[in-house]
Amino acid sequence: MSSFVDFLKGSYTEVKEKIEWPKWADLQSSTIVITVATVLLAIFLFGVDTFFNKIIQNALSILINLFN
Repeated sequence: MSSFVDFLKGSYTEVKEKIEWPKWADLQSSTIVITVATVLLAIFLFGVDTFFNKIIQNALSILINLFN
């Protein structure tokens, strides 16, 4: 059990003293970049999905008209 306690103490010390946390301005700029990238990716995927939806609808309507 003491090894677990030593592990927790070492982990706390490492988090408190050895990790260099990013500055607030860096976090804000990273958040903006990630948000913009996510929105652009969502718009792109919406466009691709719409494009393939139209292609499949057209292909199915052509096949249905062939067999009617």
